[in-house]
Amino acid sequence: MTLPWSGLRLLLVLAVMLGVLLVLVSSPRDRPGRGEPATEPATEPAARVGAARRRTGGATVGWAALLLGLAVTLSAGARDLHTQQGEVAALARSGASVEARLTVLADPRLREGEFSDVVVARALVTEVAGRGRVWRVRTPVVLLGDEEWLAVPLGATVRASGRLLEADGDVAALLRVRGGPEVLAQPDVWWRGAAVVRAGIRTAVADRPEDQRALVPSLVVGDDAGLDPALAEDFRTTGLTHLLAVSGTNLTLMVGFLLVIARLVGVRGRGRYVVGALGIVGFVLLARTEPSVVRAATMGSVALFALSRNGTDRGLRTLGVAVVALLLADPRYAVSAGFALSVLATAGILVLAPEWSAAMSRWLPRWACEAIAVPAAAQLACTPVVAALSGEVSLVAVLANLLVAPAVAPATVLGLAGGLCALVSPALGRLVALPAAWSVGWIITVARWGASLRTPAIPWSSRPSGLVALTALVVATACLAPRLLARPWLSSSVLGLVLVVVLLRPLGGAPPDGWVLAACDVGQGDALVLRAGPGSAVVVDVGPDPRPVDACLRRLGVEQVPLLVLTHFHADHVDGLAGVLSGRTVGEVDVSPLAAPASAALDVRRQLEAVGVSPVVAPYLQPRRVGEVRLQQVWPPPGAPADSVTGDGANDASVVLVAEVRGVRVLLTGDVEPTAQAGLADVVGGLQVDVLKVPHHGSRHQDEQFLTGLGAEIALVSVGADNDYGHPAPGLVRLLEMSGMQVLRTDLAGDLWVLEDGGRVSTLTRGPQRR
Repeated sequence: MTLPWSGLRLLLVLAVMLGVLLVLVSSPRDRPGRGEPATEPATEPAARVGAARRRTGGATVGWAALLLGLAVTLSAGARDLHTQQGEVAALARSGASVEARLTVLADPRLREGEFSDVVVARALVTEVAGRGRVWRVRTPVVLLGDEEWLAVPLGATVRASGRLLEADGDVAALLRVRGGPEVLAQPDVWWRGAAVVRAGIRTAVADRPEDQRALVPSLVVGDDAGLDPALAEDFRTTGLTHLLAVSGTNLTLMVGFLLVIARLVGVRGRGRYVVGALGIVGFVLLARTEPSVVRAATMGSVALFALSRNGTDRGLRTLGVAVVALLLADPRYAVSAGFALSVLATAGILVLAPEWSAAMSRWLPRWACEAIAVPAAAQLACTPVVAALSGEVSLVAVLANLLVAPAVAPATVLGLAGGLCALVSPALGRLVALPAAWSVGWIITVARWGASLRTPAIPWSSRPSGLVALTALVVATACLAPRLLARPWLSSSVLGLVLVVVLLRPLGGAPPDGWVLAACDVGQGDALVLRAGPGSAVVVDVGPDPRPVDACLRRLGVEQVPLLVLTHFHADHVDGLAGVLSGRTVGEVDVSPLAAPASAALDVRRQLEAVGVSPVVAPYLQPRRVGEVRLQQVWPPPGAPADSVTGDGANDASVVLVAEVRGVRVLLTGDVEPTAQAGLADVVGGLQVDVLKVPHHGSRHQDEQFLTGLGAEIALVSVGADNDYGHPAPGLVRLLEMSGMQVLRTDLAGDLWVLEDGGRVSTLTRGPQRR
């Protein structure tokens, strides 16, 4: 198995973490506690004994690390052997048709497929029949079915017929089922009870505004159905994403609340441990037994344990044991971003927060010290991994987490309490959950405010050199923070400087003078920006993820989008829509006449109508001027999608534009295939341009004569690093270069800028940001 660079980065981070935690687990237990006097200086013989013990301890740590590394490797090998070499995997390699008995392990979800929507669910196959034989197994698969599978509850045992297909990752196969499910057994009572409670939480907030109605269940049990993608992007920008998913904080608050109730009703001693254990089990059932939930429950349990006497010392030991146990149970955590972030955040809270809180206690109340220290420590510890994943360092995350901290506990606890009360009386449930909805309303306000700031985050290189430098900066900050926080005037000055930067000055480098066109580095997708004026641009496509397109527009200083064009509805061109809508005014939105895939087109319409914009079909052959941009749609002509289609027809129905900015003429081609390119050549015969946006990310399927006949000086290829499609095709790149074009690729050069200066066209690149 070959890991991508992102996986290797996380593996390196986990290796360092594991080494540190092994030292903590095996460190002497008799070191002085906080505030206890150290022992007297040792005599010479005692010193020799102490040195010998330290050498022995170092050897013990080394052997422990070696043995644990071997154990994790063996566990990973056994899991891989079970999933990839078993009977189900063998049947999948031959594409066998089978009949299977299986148990549903996760809530079925509706996902967008290549040609139609599909229901996806994880399942455990316990019996499979095919090729004239029957096997009894326990093998994980991913089930792909029709919409009627949405009604199958988690934990149900079903029989299904279908075809097994090969799969990557931690499952043995994909099971593409035929027809509907045959339910053999309903879920066990605990799963049915959890489903009732989840439904009660939704009932308790059913009469609240849409965002509150979606966010309360997400905050309480990770039920994010119906969450607005634009709001989710605002949470990511402001460092509040952890509130949208199940985290250790959820468990800490819920179990802590149960322990308070238990104390009030007279539960003492070991009875409280029983209550805590039941609370943890109940939390996992409510939030589902997925790997992320198990991880969150483990980290939350560590935090609860750290609240006991000598909490930091015992908490660190417990964290070390938890990391080792989780890696042994599931080695996939070694390359899991969520696992790395959970462990780092917990370690930051345990190691850094107490010392920072003590430093501030000289001039602030204790409650304020803890409110500041805990989110700041967690955010600082996670910074290198967040930068590796997003290419950004948030400037508002600590402030946003500080502002929402008072609202998280009531939103979580009262949201759950309201759901429980709604099972008895919906009216009572709504009353109890009302303060939870108000608390969530405040969290939403903070997220939207933070995302609207001029500089909520700064770009940061995710190359090894950049991450090493950032890690060194984080370590230095952690060491210097206690001295800084102990001095109120110095702390206030630093905070004031950060606020000035966030509120007034956009960072990451101003856009280059004279830029007329930018191809944003958004991974495997398209996002093109045409300068329409100061702070204004025409945007063509938005990429597959809101974060990179939002970051690119911030780098360009774009605050107004008078025209947004979505060439077609494939995910790599429209799924980043929330990033453009976040904090910007969007005028007209033009779309392809072919609404395929239908679910994606409907989702785009819902997002746009939520901000008061209705998409319209791009006008054909109508010259327009938008600020400094002159443009004309030259494809598709009326009826073209029905005349020539490939796949679902969306590629050939891409909106193609001829645009001109400051005398620089550009052809933006979407994903049109050779058939549509040939038709396009008939429409724009003899067209000459300065810049060509290469169709379909440089796919090898091109009308080469048409592309080379455009006379372009510059060819831009918007493509993701290490993509699975072989884009761009090496032969096409050579052809374009031989025809005299300068070929620039976002996977190698990052953001691509086309500049105009006195009639001369040039290019500038920013360096790849997403690896």
